[in-house]
Amino acid sequence: MALPEFLQRTRCVIDGSPRLEPLHRFREFPVYMGCTDDPPGADPTHDMAWAICRDCGCIQLTELVPLPVLYARSHNSGLVGGLWARHHEAFAEFILEHGPASVLEVGAGHGILSIQVHRRRPEVDWVAVEPNPTPQPGCRARFIRGFFPADVETDLSVDAVVHSHFLEHLYAPREFFADLGRFLAPGKLLLFSVPNMRVMLARKYTNCLNFEHSYLADEAAIERLLAEAGFATVDRRAFLDDHSLFYAARRTGGAAPAAPAPADAWARNRAAYEDYLRHHADEVARLNAFMAGHDGEVFLFGAHVFSQYLFAFGLDQGRIAAVLDNDRSKQGRRLSGSRLAVASPEVLRDARNPAVILKAGVYNQEIRDDIVARINPETRFV
Repeated sequence: MALPEFLQRTRCVIDGSPRLEPLHRFREFPVYMGCTDDPPGADPTHDMAWAICRDCGCIQLTELVPLPVLYARSHNSGLVGGLWARHHEAFAEFILEHGPASVLEVGAGHGILSIQVHRRRPEVDWVAVEPNPTPQPGCRARFIRGFFPADVETDLSVDAVVHSHFLEHLYAPREFFADLGRFLAPGKLLLFSVPNMRVMLARKYTNCLNFEHSYLADEAAIERLLAEAGFATVDRRAFLDDHSLFYAARRTGGAAPAAPAPADAWARNRAAYEDYLRHHADEVARLNAFMAGHDGEVFLFGAHVFSQYLFAFGLDQGRIAAVLDNDRSKQGRRLSGSRLAVASPEVLRDARNPAVILKAGVYNQEIRDDIVARINPETRFV
């Protein structure tokens, strides 16, 4: 089902340049990166049209799905898995290192971050603004149902604004940073976590760029956004080498001129994206050949955008028994944009000579180790 409406991005999301050069168009890509109970053929789809800014080199979508459609349903991102738990713990420690006594979290979702902070320092005053709050048991944050800054009290004063894996979802990050600059007093902090998108793109992770991550929020883009809004980076560190970057930036009181983009930014990013496309075309051809000759059952791990991308590159759904996922809320349903039902990895216990296609980026090792140790050590991973 194609969407009748969409939004046009005609200027670069980072520097405002109108010089957006087309890169690649994925036809009728599924909008929702989760599971559905609707019949096949009813899934909303839209062309995923990628372009690159000739001036700063930022890769970005030029056709944007309306936000109420894109986020009509949750797909539990960041809620399931040991690696995400480690991320939340590490980011909570990072926040507390910078010592805020009061925090406003933007896009708080389940309130997991505040739970982690309050386990260590229960006296921190935590306010969370979120349009659809679903706080987990034990969450003590005070939620404001709405959006930043429109629905935040005008007299609210905090030591720090926090957000986690939120920046890359914004359609207008320059405006968001400008709002942060007006909200925070000089000397106050901005503490945030973002995917390490440059490394993810280089390693060909398919959850790097998609309808929800509509631009390459790499270090160059982030530093430009911070400087233009009057922030100076005081701390930056990686969580693992390919998962997230943690930033601490202090409000300086005045915007700084944006540094020019590196001279090779356009050529470097374009080459990286073209290599990404070639890699997946070759990988899917290899996987299809493997499935055609495999004497046994083949499964695909991940009821998420990882799998949807593989299908967009031509992975043969007809040879796959099921999509596997550890999220119980997805099991027994259908992956949007596919004909395949989702099952628990437990089905591998009784599968005949099972092979699992595993292309889940930074989560590969965690998934592989769990299946081998707990379910079926004879499983083959391809």
